[in-house]
Amino acid sequence: MKTAVIYWSGTGNTEAMAKAIAESAGAELFSVSAFSASVLDYDRIAFGCPSMGAEELEESEFAPFFDKIESQLRGKTIALFGSYGWGDGEWMRNWTERCTAAGATVINGEGLIVNETPSDDDLNKCAALGRALAE
Repeated sequence: MKTAVIYWSGTGNTEAMAKAIAESAGAELFSVSAFSASVLDYDRIAFGCPSMGAEELEESEFAPFFDKIESQLRGKTIALFGSYGWGDGEWMRNWTERCTAAGATVINGEGLIVNETPSDDDLNKCAALGRALAE
């Protein structure tokens, strides 16, 4: 099974989460700007993006990338994750609904969110998400 973790991070918080997920999943790790393959080449994918602005996906790199690949998610098992500094996680709920509507199965039925810098406990949750992704 071929697995990828694709993320965008502005402060390093979502990147730390991505690294923990990729390591435990045995996945290839890509920043969104470095991902040049097709999501169709992967059996399972974790997508990471922090909450930006009014609880939205990052608009300059991640959102355009995700808009392009969203139609390719049908039948895929995916994980969603990201950090936030304000709000209540609305961006993740919306993103999860969007992925489910596109035909993807989101692991645990929800994304994993972390407020600000991931703690050791948060990184353990990321590792558990990575293991679930690899199953």
